Amino acid sequence: MKTNDRKITDLMATIHTGKTQLPDFQRGWVWDDGRIKALIASITNGYPVGAAMFLEYGNESIHFKSRVVEGAPSADKAIPDELILDGQQRLTSVYSSLFSEKAVRTRTDKGQEIERFYYIDMAKAVNSTIDRVDSIISVPKDRKITSDFGRKVELDLSSASQEYAQNVFPLNIILDPSKYSKWQMDYMQYHQYDSNAAKLYMDFLSKVIVPLGQYTIPVITLDKDTPKEAVCQVFENVNTGGVSLTVFELVTAIFAMDNFELRKDWEERQKKYFSDDILSVTSATDFLTACTLLSSYKKGGTVSCKKKDVLNLTLAEYQRYADDLTEGFVEAEKILQEERIFSSKDLPYTTQLIPLAVLCTLLADHNRIKTTSVKDKIKQWYWCGVFGEMYGSANETRYVYDVVGVMAWLEDACKTPKTVQEFYFNPVRLLSLQSRLSAAYKGIMARILKNQCKDFISGREMDFTVYKAESIDIHHIFPRDYCEKKGLPRAKWNSVVNKTPITYSTNREIGGVAPSQYLTKIEKKGQVEPDILDGYLKTHLIDTGDIRADRFDDFFIKRATAILNEIEKATGKSISGRDSDLVIQDFGGALL
Repeated sequence: MKTNDRKITDLMATIHTGKTQLPDFQRGWVWDDGRIKALIASITNGYPVGAAMFLEYGNESIHFKSRVVEGAPSADKAIPDELILDGQQRLTSVYSSLFSEKAVRTRTDKGQEIERFYYIDMAKAVNSTIDRVDSIISVPKDRKITSDFGRKVELDLSSASQEYAQNVFPLNIILDPSKYSKWQMDYMQYHQYDSNAAKLYMDFLSKVIVPLGQYTIPVITLDKDTPKEAVCQVFENVNTGGVSLTVFELVTAIFAMDNFELRKDWEERQKKYFSDDILSVTSATDFLTACTLLSSYKKGGTVSCKKKDVLNLTLAEYQRYADDLTEGFVEAEKILQEERIFSSKDLPYTTQLIPLAVLCTLLADHNRIKTTSVKDKIKQWYWCGVFGEMYGSANETRYVYDVVGVMAWLEDACKTPKTVQEFYFNPVRLLSLQSRLSAAYKGIMARILKNQCKDFISGREMDFTVYKAESIDIHHIFPRDYCEKKGLPRAKWNSVVNKTPITYSTNREIGGVAPSQYLTKIEKKGQVEPDILDGYLKTHLIDTGDIRADRFDDFFIKRATAILNEIEKATGKSISGRDSDLVIQDFGGALL
């Protein structure tokens, strides 16, 4: 890596000749008209605008397809010497506004696409009391600014003589001495060598043009031997233009060398298979990570899917496995729906989708994933990950442990995978599960739905159809207003133990009164007998005697116990400490 200051004139020349290009990420240039004017003002004032980062072209480990900077000639198909890793927006803005003869394709602050040429008012530019940005003029492609729906011309710069007459200098020649010298001679001739015109131009020359010609931009250059993963880290760390570049962008550029449009392939795949609520959370990088994990497992030997492994995924490997993996994600979604996870907001971990989809892909042969014994183990592993809360960090390593471990476990029951081995759930954790942000919280709600819980009024089971149609959400069993009026501890009444899936209409009927009151109201509203309603309540793991008598403490202990039983059922693992001193202290009794 080397760092040096490069003159702006030299940088623009190498961009123009194609010696400096961009890696082809198919990302557009995004700066708007106002931001370009602000950049021009900063540069013509001599203010620093930040460093750029380049990569020497010809890196043996990264074969990029490249493209010229917006507005630069592309007919020559020049082979670049260097690629711009960071600074695309700034350098493109400088090149298109201060060097290119073409109109600048930009947009208004409201996103409307426009074409502009940029000028500078010389008198304003040399006046130290005027903000430099106020001297920058942006004009349409026809070089006329109009008002009254085009009927009135406010500024006409459509000819060189109009520029001379109004003392306005075209900025796209300011970095080319031969061009601005010719403009100077024609300007002086137009004004018949008037002393005032000569003084204005010479003042402008000395205060703006000459200093700009000496302006430098710091450039950090990564050499050809820079490892692929280091280049990727640079992409992820730099975000000057507001456009985040990821592993997916890098792989896109690498695959483009073989004329494969990865972005197009993903967008089509995404639209066809990943548009449903649950799978919509899958990112392009997630898919590549899963593909790398699948390919690595299929090869045999050491399995890995870290960033460097994703960057080493070949196009042949991607094409071999992408379709099967897509079906694996679809199968994973079906399993989640079987486990009563119906939407992305209720998905405990989006990251756990990756190993789940890979396992579904690996087990697709002979429909093994459809076999009850296989599916039960997959579900057991899944819930151990959720309730063990193991997918919060260091996920790439966990993915490998789980895919390798689960596949071995399916062949040999004695080879328990790491996530199942390490499962642990502290009963006191129930009290700290206060919102749906936690994976375990979402998991508990899914298990209650899995218990075929029914709506309090209609008695309809909350399956996928009802979930989507009835606006089911999580609400308090002992209502918040009631609990606060009774002075019950928030740590208890606002925890997951006192919450359950309820339809919007039922929640409105419940209101903020005691359970004994709203249950009577529901019986009348729904014309349901008390024993039938009790049956509905039991599907929510609610003790009917306690809730009808408004016995919050007894209800709380029994429901916490029932939830722990559900977690044990899902994970196939026993939960220790259910009668510990801390549990008895915090819950008011053992949870046995």
